[in-house]
Amino acid sequence: MTNIKKQINHIINACKYSIQGIRTAFSEELAFRQDVFLFFLGSFLAVIMPITTELKLLLYISLILILISELINTAIEKTIDRIGLEFHELSKKAKDIGSAIVFVSLLNALFLWVFIFFKYVILV
Repeated sequence: MTNIKKQINHIINACKYSIQGIRTAFSEELAFRQDVFLFFLGSFLAVIMPITTELKLLLYISLILILISELINTAIEKTIDRIGLEFHELSKKAKDIGSAIVFVSLLNALFLWVFIFFKYVILV
């Protein structure tokens, strides 16, 4: 197999694994399903808001960051659970930090959405 074919196969396999990861997160994690719902609701609201395309893009990015952070958090939790289900302080810290990643991304989105809504929609 040529080098180019190997690279193409690697990309195809990476995409398959990524899609499998998204499916797993969606089927096994309520929080991820809630975030996907929030993404679609937010996407709809962004489309109907009377703001520039650039601001809509910022809103979409904030929603995508929530999905990314939830996937990171899920990966951390699954890894810790794989190591062992018994309580360990370092496991708790890792899971708490993963949760903090999601929390910070939610705060980021909330701040951005509120700012844009009040500055460009309400106060126009």
